[in-house]
Amino acid sequence: MNAMESVKEVLLASGAGWVLWLLGVFSVCSLVLATERWLYLRRRGGNLEALARELDAKLSEGDFEQARRSLEASPAVAARVADAGLRLADRGTGAAEKAMQSAAALERGRLERGLAFLATVGNNAPFVGLFGTVVGVIHAFEELGHAAPGHGATAAGQVATQAVMAGIAEALVATAVGIAVALPAVASYNYLQRRVTSLLAGTDVLSNLVLAYIADDARGPREIPPLREVSGGIR
Repeated sequence: MNAMESVKEVLLASGAGWVLWLLGVFSVCSLVLATERWLYLRRRGGNLEALARELDAKLSEGDFEQARRSLEASPAVAARVADAGLRLADRGTGAAEKAMQSAAALERGRLERGLAFLATVGNNAPFVGLFGTVVGVIHAFEELGHAAPGHGATAAGQVATQAVMAGIAEALVATAVGIAVALPAVASYNYLQRRVTSLLAGTDVLSNLVLAYIADDARGPREIPPLREVSGGIR
């Protein structure tokens, strides 16, 4: 028995039923992951307008420590990034900006966790279903090839027809399930990815505010022009 015959025997013995079970596992995992990510991203949004007003009030008073406490109490992504900048405010604008860029990169990794699985399922579930289709077609043609001609043309034709119809039906079910699993996964991935992009874009609201106050604070006291002596006193 050559390699081709061995592979064919394995495919015929396994059938396409396991493909449907695999697609079912992918579907459940995608649903659970998409729900968990949606809830997580919802918590990490926050009210940026209210947070920006509170941060502006604290920074305008020069109370950087109280501003940090307010940011640490918020679960918003923008608050975590802005807090990283305030932590290095005493080192200047450049250091604070680099710190916030680093914090934003870390937050991106946390926000996008698990999204690669959704993308993989969305891209490959139809191919898994297609594999089930191929297995079903192989099974149908195998049954067609084993139709006993000795039972008469009519009997052999009926057996072959039934075998082909059963194999094609199994194949079409696998294809349909593969598409049905892929569509929600792709839709969830696209929505969550847009949500991640929106959250990261919202970090500019607080980051620019922090940089504005740090830049103003870093200038220090205004320089006084040197005094010079003139007749009649100092002018």
